[in-house]
Amino acid sequence: MTRVIHTGDTHIGYQQYNSPERRRDFLEAFRNVAEDAVSDGVDAVVHAGDLFHDRRPSLVDLQGTVDILRTLADADIPFLAVVGNHESKRDAQWLDLFADLGLARRLGADPVVIGDVAFYGLDFVPRSRRDDLEYEFTSMPDEADCATLVSHGLFEPFAHADWETETVLRESTVDFDAVLLGDNHAPDTAEVLDTWVTYCGSTERASASERENRGYNLVDVEDDGTVAIRRRGLTATREFVFVDVELAAGEGIDRVQERVRQHDLADAVVIVTVEGDGRPIPPAAIEELAIDRGALVARVNDRRELPDEDEAVSVSFANPDDAVRKRVRELGLSDAALEIDETVRNDDLADANVRESVERRVRELLEEDRSAFDPAPAPDREPSEEDVTTVADHIADGAESAVDSVELSDATIDEDVSGDIETDAETTADTEAADDSSDSETASLGDFA
Repeated sequence: MTRVIHTGDTHIGYQQYNSPERRRDFLEAFRNVAEDAVSDGVDAVVHAGDLFHDRRPSLVDLQGTVDILRTLADADIPFLAVVGNHESKRDAQWLDLFADLGLARRLGADPVVIGDVAFYGLDFVPRSRRDDLEYEFTSMPDEADCATLVSHGLFEPFAHADWETETVLRESTVDFDAVLLGDNHAPDTAEVLDTWVTYCGSTERASASERENRGYNLVDVEDDGTVAIRRRGLTATREFVFVDVELAAGEGIDRVQERVRQHDLADAVVIVTVEGDGRPIPPAAIEELAIDRGALVARVNDRRELPDEDEAVSVSFANPDDAVRKRVRELGLSDAALEIDETVRNDDLADANVRESVERRVRELLEEDRSAFDPAPAPDREPSEEDVTTVADHIADGAESAVDSVELSDATIDEDVSGDIETDAETTADTEAADDSSDSETASLGDFA
C-alpha cells in the first residue's frame, strides 16, 4: 500500500486582516502538515498548488518554507507539487528553486513514481488557454499500478467550476485512477468517469466564509489499485469565533454586545455577522469590545440594508483630486506649499522623480519670491544648501509614505471587511491576472508542467 498526504492552498505569506500573527499562522499550518507526515511515516506529501499566497513571498516566508521542506527531506519523505494561480510567475517558479535545492519535485507530464503510484502534474492554466491545451502525458511505467493526476483549478462537478473534468480525463493520454486537486478551499470528493476526484481544502481560513475546520486528505492506494480517501483535521490552527446575531425590531448594539460576551475570545479571530430588523449598530464599538476581551482580530459584517436615520449625505467620487485640492486650500497653506502639493500629486511625475522635482521647485521659489512662503515668518538668513534639502526631504518623504500606505492598503484588502466574498471571486481575479502574464500564444502540457 502507498499512503500520501494530499494538501494544498497553504497560502504562505498571507497577512490576513493586516495581522503579522495571521501571517505566521499560515506558515505554521503547513508546518503542522509536515509534522503529521513525519509522525505517520507517509510515503510522500503531495501539494496541489498555492503553496504561497502570491508570486513574491518575503524572505522570511521563503526561509520558513525551506525549513519545513528540509524537515520532510530529512525524514526521506518526498514533496511533490504543482504551481497554483496565486504563485504563478512568468519565468521559473519557486518550485523550481526548491527542486534545485533537492527539497521538492515539480510534477508534470513525466511521472514520479512513489511506491506503486505514478504521480503526474498539471499546473494552473488560465481559462483563455485551456482550449488549446493538449493533455499529453508520458506512459505509466510498468512498476506502477495506479496513475494519479495532481492539478490546480476549479473543476466540475464542484462549486464555482470552470474546468470540465470529463474533458481532462477523456483527452489525457494516461488513464487516471484519481485526481488530487487544489484551489477550492472546501474539501469535497466525487466520482467522475469511474475516477475519484477530490479537493483537500485549505490549511488555514483565507475567508470568513470558510467556517469548517481546516485539514488535508490522507490517500491510500492498495496494491490492486483501489483508492481510499479520508479527511484529517488540523487541530492547532487559529481559532475562529463566529457570532451570528439576528436582531429583532427595536434591538441594537446592546443585544450584539451581549452575544459577543457569551464567547471565549482569547487569541481568536472574531467574526460578528448581524442580520434582522434591528437598529443600526456602530461596528467599531463591537470590534473594540472583542479586542478588549482578548481577541486577536475582530470584524463585523452587517448584512442588513438599513435606511439612514439622518438625512442622506451626498458624496461624489467623480473627481477625488478636486476634493483633495479643496481640502488642502482650506488648510490655509502658503502659496509655495500649495504649489509643492501639486507637484507631489502630479500624475505624470514618476515616483522616483518626486524628491528631485520638489527640491528644484523649492530652490526656484526661494530665489524668485519668498513671499510665496507666507504666512510663515520670513527667514532671517539666506537659505543654506541644508535648508533646501531638508524642506524637500520632508515633503518628498510625506509623498513616499502616502504611496507606501496606498500600496499596503491595496495589498492587504481582505474580502471579509465588506462581507463574506466567496473564494471564487478571488480566483476569478487571479485567473485574469494569470491571463495577462502569459507569455506564449499557444498552449501545450509542456508549457505548464
